[in-house]
Amino acid sequence: MSADAYVGSSVLCCFKNKPRSSSPRAELVSITSSATNSKISRNRVAPLAARSCPVTKEASLKNYVDGTVAVDTLHQKQLQPGICTNNLCLGSTMLNDDMKHPKAHRSKGDMLTGAKDFCDQYYTSLKSLNSERHKKRWAEVKNDISTSGTYDMTLEELTFGVKTAWRNAPRCIGRIQWSKLKVMDARHVSTARGMFEAICSHLEYGTNNGNIRSTITVFPQRKARKEDFRVWNNQLILYAGYRQSDGSVVGDPANLEFTEICEALGWRGKGGMFDVLPLVLSAGGNDPEVFDIPEKLVLEVTLKHPRYQWFEEFGLKWFAFPGVSKMLLDCGGIEFPAIPFNGWYMGTEVGARNICDVARYNMTEKVAIKMGLNTESISSLWRDRALVEVNIAVLYSFQSAGVTIFDHHTASESFIQHFQTEQRLRGGCPADWVWVVPPMSGSLTDVFHQEMMVYKLKPSYEYQEDAWKVHVWKNTGLQQRYLEVQQKRLNKSQANAVASHINCVIMYATETGRSERFARRLCQTFKRAFTTRVVCMEDICVTELQQQNLILVVTSTFGNGEGPENGEAFAKSLEILKQSNRNKGSEAGDDIELNGRPLKNIRYGVFGLGSRAYPHFCAFGHSLDSLLGDLGGQKILETGEGDELSGQEKSFKTWAQHAFKASLTAFDVDSDMDMTNLTGDLSTNDDTWSADRFRIAKLPDGDEGDLFKVLGKISNKTVVPCKVLERRQLQSQTSPRQTILVRLETNAATTMKYSPGDHLAIFPSNSPAMVDAILSRLHDAPPDGQIMRIEMMQEETTTRGNAKKWVTWDKLPACSLRTAFTRYLDVTTPATQDFLKVLSSLAVRNQDKDRLDLLTTDSNVYEEWRDTKTPTLVEVLGEFPSLRVPASLLVTQLPLLKQRYYSISSSHDANPKEVHATVAVLKYTTQGGVEHEGVCSGWLNRLEVGQVIPCAIRAAPNFRLPEDKTLPVMMVGPGTGVAPFRSFWQQRQMEMARGPAPNNSSRRGWGDMTLYFGCRSSSQDHVYESELAAMKTQGVLSDYHVALSREPGTPKMYVQDMLRQQAKYTYNTMVNSGGHIYICGDVAMAEDVKQTLERILSEHGNLTPEAARDYIRQMRSDKRYHEDIFGVALKKTKVENTSSAKTSTKEQSASVVPNTSQSSRNVPKRSQTST
Repeated sequence: MSADAYVGSSVLCCFKNKPRSSSPRAELVSITSSATNSKISRNRVAPLAARSCPVTKEASLKNYVDGTVAVDTLHQKQLQPGICTNNLCLGSTMLNDDMKHPKAHRSKGDMLTGAKDFCDQYYTSLKSLNSERHKKRWAEVKNDISTSGTYDMTLEELTFGVKTAWRNAPRCIGRIQWSKLKVMDARHVSTARGMFEAICSHLEYGTNNGNIRSTITVFPQRKARKEDFRVWNNQLILYAGYRQSDGSVVGDPANLEFTEICEALGWRGKGGMFDVLPLVLSAGGNDPEVFDIPEKLVLEVTLKHPRYQWFEEFGLKWFAFPGVSKMLLDCGGIEFPAIPFNGWYMGTEVGARNICDVARYNMTEKVAIKMGLNTESISSLWRDRALVEVNIAVLYSFQSAGVTIFDHHTASESFIQHFQTEQRLRGGCPADWVWVVPPMSGSLTDVFHQEMMVYKLKPSYEYQEDAWKVHVWKNTGLQQRYLEVQQKRLNKSQANAVASHINCVIMYATETGRSERFARRLCQTFKRAFTTRVVCMEDICVTELQQQNLILVVTSTFGNGEGPENGEAFAKSLEILKQSNRNKGSEAGDDIELNGRPLKNIRYGVFGLGSRAYPHFCAFGHSLDSLLGDLGGQKILETGEGDELSGQEKSFKTWAQHAFKASLTAFDVDSDMDMTNLTGDLSTNDDTWSADRFRIAKLPDGDEGDLFKVLGKISNKTVVPCKVLERRQLQSQTSPRQTILVRLETNAATTMKYSPGDHLAIFPSNSPAMVDAILSRLHDAPPDGQIMRIEMMQEETTTRGNAKKWVTWDKLPACSLRTAFTRYLDVTTPATQDFLKVLSSLAVRNQDKDRLDLLTTDSNVYEEWRDTKTPTLVEVLGEFPSLRVPASLLVTQLPLLKQRYYSISSSHDANPKEVHATVAVLKYTTQGGVEHEGVCSGWLNRLEVGQVIPCAIRAAPNFRLPEDKTLPVMMVGPGTGVAPFRSFWQQRQMEMARGPAPNNSSRRGWGDMTLYFGCRSSSQDHVYESELAAMKTQGVLSDYHVALSREPGTPKMYVQDMLRQQAKYTYNTMVNSGGHIYICGDVAMAEDVKQTLERILSEHGNLTPEAARDYIRQMRSDKRYHEDIFGVALKKTKVENTSSAKTSTKEQSASVVPNTSQSSRNVPKRSQTST
């Protein structure tokens, strides 16, 4: 017997026919009866009920595995009919009023009938039916009922009754243990305190240090309904559910209402995911009392997985003791309304129902994503695979903790054994197939193939109305608080009913965090009128999208028009949906306009962030706009564009205001709505700082936690510690610049497996000097080594009105200030206007305040200041010396320090335990004469061999070598743009050493691999010169060409010049040989190369310029033209050393790093937006 064995099942008088798997014409029914308020149950397939109901005197039940047939005669002993009729089967209903125990007072006649039946059963079990002892006892019972309206059972009778009630329970798969139920007699209890003490004894005995014992405690029987003893909890141990202002739930959604009842009665929870609710008990009809369960009596099991170490990071757990406490025992005509009992869990009750049900903790998709499953396609069966792993984790965790649990296959086998035994001993076994079949792997269990019959025998466990819905209050104060909770729920329900007509989801995709900040600010405005939530694109599926009314998209564009990493899968799912609907329309011969518009009922708007320095400005935003429109979405306004080089903030605010007004019009929302302070909304979000909103709490015994796990949680990646094996300078000692090869040891971690062309994420640290400078300027801060956490004042509505409390702000982990500024916070990106606005309020000198106010209000002045100085946080504090900056301001308002992405410069096959990166160290001087260095490249350049750094891998599926190895490959990579091509030639070298040359129907042998490399001087920065020569000698490279732009005594030569010199070969590679072109470098170089290739196509293929451009576009479409571009080279800054990392945060601002040389910098891969 388990906690969920009686929760939401049905009582039927129906015969279950063969399941669909063995019946040629099996049917499924879903019936909703307004008369019974029934609800469809548990997404599982049940056999169709027999067409004749009630059932005849005998019924044959077939087992479709072994072919045996059982004849049920036991059902003839039921005293009351089920809920089905001759014309209606309610076999799939969850719970309705007809299933609940009658509210009417039980008459003496009904009690006599029940008592007589029970008395006969009891003495039959003793083989004393109609004996003198039997007759004497029956006379006593009749006399008691006649005189007092009831009677008292002996302990022996009660024990027989509760065991038989379990034996008769048609929903319980674990009834084979029915005779071993331990009975605790608490009928003498008269107070709620006495009930609490009895339940504590029950918990201690039943839990038994994890060796669970089936136990029941019986409190006094019903004398008059207004004098009932009740346990208000549905289960003795429950986790609280807290409703949030946005409609979401923290904790267990199933317990929302009861949690609010507990709060109305004075209990206060911690707001966590797994807060144990108190016991709420009422004795003798008195008002309820609240008792916290002693922690030592609540055994909880932390959930972990035998193979997936990340599973424990979810922080899941579950209680070991499944104690049902809502049921009523109907035994011998007597009603016992408080009879908490327990068995032990079947694993699927915890894993499938509690953890994975969408209406409970809903962890399926989160687990699937961690497993790397394709959650965009239902047919990938990601739900099923994730569900199995969660249930494996539950079984493993309980068994490891020494807590009793059994799996659903073992439970099924034991039930079939019980079923057969009961058939032999009693001539039948009442069983509800819909409930007995486990909620996963149904057809793999024995019970699935066994026909069953449902009927109600006495004694029985019955559903009854929630205690708070029938309680007659004595204390008017408590009653008023209860009524306020109910009114609040009613108001919430009514508000939700209205708001549900206009559901708005704001989606963002970002590499740097700016799009997310814009999205959350947008939410502040749209919450005025709509039910609004903010979600990352990687956390929403297309199916969920179709349930929305209004979609707003805020996204940056990465590199050469691609989406940020956390938006790629979503865009791909839209592409798949578009193609799928087009195919369906074509197959049906119908108009795609009618069949291919699954989003036809949705309105949408898009705002894109980017930089016009890139050739594909805001391309990802426009791509999503087109996809949403192609799928039928109705655009409410033109796509907005925010250029980081010019007025991005202003563009966003203007677009957001237009979007809000357009949405009000589109949905015909009250045009008189207050439209004031929209600009204020758009400048704030839920995390906007004020002095009384955030505080720093010291944690004397705190722990900073594992750095790699913390970074993994922040970045949503698997971060792995990698040891520095080598840091080698690649340029000559005479060169004024530095390029380094960083070799890292991965210990062959599976999460660090990569393919040529992929990117390495490196999580840098800020320089100690900069951190010291910041710490020295903090006002009212704890010691820099003190472990702390950030707390935020949160306002919530309670039954007593609005209340405020401090809650943990989880955007930053518990750590010291030094760690926060070193590892987690970005202190080099120029401050935004919004941040400067906050600083303005903290300036003491009028001169500082006036200057800050000007920067805040005049976008032109701000952009000139930002682009000229690119000030770090230290420089901002130095420019405005009167600022008194609270630590809580910086730790909550600074952006997070993002990982930098570098093209991997090694082959995993050649270096299975290593990963290499080629990094140009960035150093430059601003116009103000201040020297800056790249955060990550400078940090890497200071590392010592043996140091361990945090790393992760990001796949680059669009920059991979062709599957057909016979095709020619042409690589163009000036400077450290050569980085990914080192992985290419290492991979080719390994493949050539491993096996025979490839061939296909038209080509034989390895395809040419040719490199076009550019640098300044052959004596200074010809990186990998010796390695290239060796690769050519070995035949790995067919050839390589070096363009020198600063070679003494020779004309300047760039990679595009080399391509023109090799025009015929280039043309043959692109056109005649079907080769692949790979380009890695900065934007300007990539555009120059593309134009050069177009000219070659025009000249050697007799194509018009437009036709040549179309050919390149077609090569892109065919995935033969690959670009990995990064870094923007503009004006205003003298660059001493440039770097070419591909960052999700900038290594260099798009507005400040000039293209001073041909040598393409291997800068961090980056978004078009720089913050």
